[in-house]
Amino acid sequence: SPIGSCFGVTSHLHFDRHVQRDFFVADILDAAPKDDLASMEHPIFALKSGDRRVRVYERKGVTVTIKPGHDGCATIHDKDIWIYCISQMVEAINRGREDVGRVVRFTAYDFLVTTNRQTSGEGYRLMGDALARLSGTRIETNIETAGKRERAGFGLIDSWRVIERDRDDKMVAVEVSLPDWLCRSVKAMHVLTLNRDYFRLRKPIDRRLYELARKHCGTQSKWCVTTKVLHETSGSRDALRNFRMAVRMLAESDELPDYRITFDQENDAATFYARSPKGAIAQIRDTLRSLQK
Repeated sequence: SPIGSCFGVTSHLHFDRHVQRDFFVADILDAAPKDDLASMEHPIFALKSGDRRVRVYERKGVTVTIKPGHDGCATIHDKDIWIYCISQMVEAINRGREDVGRVVRFTAYDFLVTTNRQTSGEGYRLMGDALARLSGTRIETNIETAGKRERAGFGLIDSWRVIERDRDDKMVAVEVSLPDWLCRSVKAMHVLTLNRDYFRLRKPIDRRLYELARKHCGTQSKWCVTTKVLHETSGSRDALRNFRMAVRMLAESDELPDYRITFDQENDAATFYARSPKGAIAQIRDTLRSLQK
């Protein structure tokens, strides 16, 4: 069951809130979800809401400093707005539009439906909170985008504004200005397609693990990584033992979109197998090798 089981075990996936979509909206939502490679590789977004710490991440010559705003750090759930805007930009580029810039205008309802959020007043309020955190969170980094590496600071979004409200003062249309750094990355097509079920993942750590698997495994048959490295690249602030448990729970649920996870206790490592014929073959071969030891 997507909500739970008869034994009271909660699924890692939310139920699909918008299975019955009207035809007009479904046509608008055809743009495949896209994410930028840099933010998939590096832990820019907080995994816990209310995080007000300055976070510094350094790995392989890349430094990222994340500074919270008045409303706290933007979370990985807030990143849905980034993903939605990136998706709209890529779709426009693929359709040959030449006016694609860093200002993206969209309807709030379409965003809420695409990202599997509630379309009640609470859904609109939470969207406004996410926009405020994205605008307030500041990043300083030397990540290279589109062949350009520079030390730069910017907000996760430069600005946002409501350009239309309904008679209940609920936001209808929104305009978001993305940072140049992200715009360069998107125009260089440094993006990857996400499974739509990404938006159904409940836990922030599950979303982050999916991002890392999508970035490092991609369409290969498998990706092996030690728990220590996975913990570091995830940006998790949990103790390593708690993080290890989270990975094992996700592996046992077998609910991660696109990938299966196996956990090697002896080597303290995880292997992500693509849910594809070659991924299944790789998993069978690895299982047979372990049995022969």
